[in-house]
Order: sequence, then C-alpha cells, then structure tokens
Amino acid sequence: MPKVTRAATIVAAIALSSIAVPTVASATGPVTLEATFSSPSYGWNKVERWYDSNPGFITAQYPSDGRLDQTGQRLTQFGAAKPAAGRFLLSYAPNWSTNPKTVPVLLVPGAYETADFAYANPSISPIGCGASACPTTGLMQSLQSAGYRVFAITFPQIVGNNYNHAEQIRDAINIIKTNTGAPQVDVVAWSMGTLSARMYAASVKQSWGDAYNSDVRKLVLIGGPNNGWDYTFRHGTWPAISTYSECGGSTIGGTAAIWQNCFGIPYSHPELTAYVTSNGDFFPGIRQMLKRWDGTYPLNLANPDAYTTYNGGTGYYGQSYGINYAISQGSLITPMRASTVPAAISTYLLCASNPNIPSWNNEVDGPSDGTILLASCSDTGAIGSVAGNVTLDLNHIKLTWDSAAVTQVQTWLD
Repeated sequence: MPKVTRAATIVAAIALSSIAVPTVASATGPVTLEATFSSPSYGWNKVERWYDSNPGFITAQYPSDGRLDQTGQRLTQFGAAKPAAGRFLLSYAPNWSTNPKTVPVLLVPGAYETADFAYANPSISPIGCGASACPTTGLMQSLQSAGYRVFAITFPQIVGNNYNHAEQIRDAINIIKTNTGAPQVDVVAWSMGTLSARMYAASVKQSWGDAYNSDVRKLVLIGGPNNGWDYTFRHGTWPAISTYSECGGSTIGGTAAIWQNCFGIPYSHPELTAYVTSNGDFFPGIRQMLKRWDGTYPLNLANPDAYTTYNGGTGYYGQSYGINYAISQGSLITPMRASTVPAAISTYLLCASNPNIPSWNNEVDGPSDGTILLASCSDTGAIGSVAGNVTLDLNHIKLTWDSAAVTQVQTWLD
C-alpha cells in the first residue's frame, strides 16, 4: 500500500446531454443505459452510466469518512458519491466508431483507480502517477491516436468486489459489441483489474453471474497479482499508518490492523481493514488478492509488528487477525487459478521490476514493481495460451503510461 501524501483535486465541467433507456441483453437481468455525458473532461468523447439490475450483485459498502466516495467528474456521472453496486461508467475515446483498427479495446483500471486516473490523466490520481513529474495523458490517448477504438470501464466502488466487476466487464463488452458490430474485444487490465478480467474470461463466477461468452480476442494483464499478493500484511504497521487518518492516512484502506497506535494513542477502525467484520466489508478487492508469500520471501522482522501483523496477534503498535484469517474470508487467487483462461484467448503478461514509487513504502522483500512481486506478476499458471511475458524496468504505476509500456501493449494488440 502507498503512503498517500496528497489528495487529488479534480475539477470537471460536465454536460448531461441525454437520458435514455435502451437495454443490452443479459442472461440474468437487463442492463440499462441511464445517462449519457457528451462533454466529459480528460479527453474522452463521451461517458455513459449503465445499470445492471441483476439482484445478485454484492452490495457495495463505503467507509463513513468518504475515502472511497466518487468525486469530481465521476460524482456527476454516477449521480451519487456512493453508487449502487450494479452501476458502472463506460467511457468512449475519440474516434471510437471510426478508427481503422476494427477490434475494440476495453481498458480496466486497478484498485483506487478509475478510467480517468488510470488511463486518461495520471496526474490526477490520488495515489500518484509513479513519477515526480506526471503526464496529463495516458494509454487511452496513445492507443486512440494509433488508430484503436478505445473504451474504458469505471467501477462504482474502487476497491470493490471482483465478482461484481467481472460481471460488469461482461456487460461492457456486450455494449461495445452492440455499438461497434465487432464480435470480439481486446481487454487490457491493470493491477487489481486483472483479477476481474481473468475471472470473466475463465468463468469464475457466483451462481448469479454470467459465463464467458467467447468474446475476448486478446487479454493483456498489466502488473497483475497473478499468483497473489501479501503486501498489506507483510510490512507490519506501515500500511496501517498509511490508512488510519489519526496516523496521517486518508485515501487507501484494506489494512491488517484492527487497531493501531498513532502517536501514542490507540485507535480502532475495523471498517478500514481487509476483513469482513461486524462493521461491514469495505475493501473486498484487497482481500481477494491475498496469498501467502512468506515461504518464498521471508518477512523482514525489522518492520514494526511484522510477525503479529502477518500471522495474527497483538504487537507493540497494533492488533491483526492475520493473513490466513483474511484469506479464509474470500481470497480469489485459488479459485481464479483453478479455472484456466481459455487457450483461444491470446494472453499477455506485462510486469515491472523497479521497486521505486515516489511516496510509497515500496515492496523490497523480493523483486517487485514497488507493490506486486515479480514472481506473482509473471506467473503463467491457469493461462491457456501465454503469447507474451515481458518485464520492463518500470514501477507499478508507470506501467500504464510510460512510452516503453505503451509500445509493448501496442505491439501485442497489433
């Protein structure tokens, strides 16, 4: 987890041009267009708000301090700071219907990210852009300028449940196919978004979800925890310090700490943890990425409360239930890897090896991109057809906008 030292200030001028009610076919419930925004910021051509009325969607929960609320442009587009789980935004890049490359591209963001932060303007991301100087354009502009028909999804809860997100990826693909006439879509997913993209492609779902519909041509997984992630438990009290407002944190969450000592005073925030507690389940996306890696990379016991944070117990600075407890409440790594991405999908892994993200407590217990262990990102388990597996000298966040990463993605899509 990063230690966030600044908050993003986002000012958007958005015009609501129409409200319509066409629907897209779904096996489990209608997917309805609720609103269209014709003048969005950050280079998009238009943004649509869609609602999937499937009653199976797992309720999206939001901490009361507002850290996961939609703000700025997305607040206007969602129509609520805390959108219902069935709602999502679909952003359209310029020339989405006329660019010459006929296979559309759907961009899927990671945790704490949106289509705007991740792919259109990295400079406004609340977790930083991965560099001291941030670009104001991203992968979206690069791909659309190169002739691709580009779309991007934004989920209602930015660290939400990947079962929901996988279903909404299916919805977005259906909408794109309807609007372009294309039989298949290329999916480019980053970080936590790689889980939901893989889940859809491999039909990892709950009973209310829809199975894969043979409509993904290429799957590009950028900086993904393909064999899990244990950062939030591995580094002792540091993630909690970045999470608890009393310690100076304000944006992230999913910590291991049920309570944490901040400047000599203990504070308790179960709602900011990765667990399901009596307070609710506010960071399911963090828990769903978890897997133990201490057998490969031993814990650094110099980190405060390293042992008790990882294994459970009360330390000098806080208390944790431990990573095994969190995994037992619903990690998705084992079920995801028990269902293979079909060999008909050409799958590509793009990873990074530079563990230097400004203002983050970087992952250095093993080779990493600053947060995802390289051994996890590059793991090819349960992928039927690995068409490319490349590691670049970048950090986790620069993987979405650095020219070397953009060139690699374009090479694979071509």
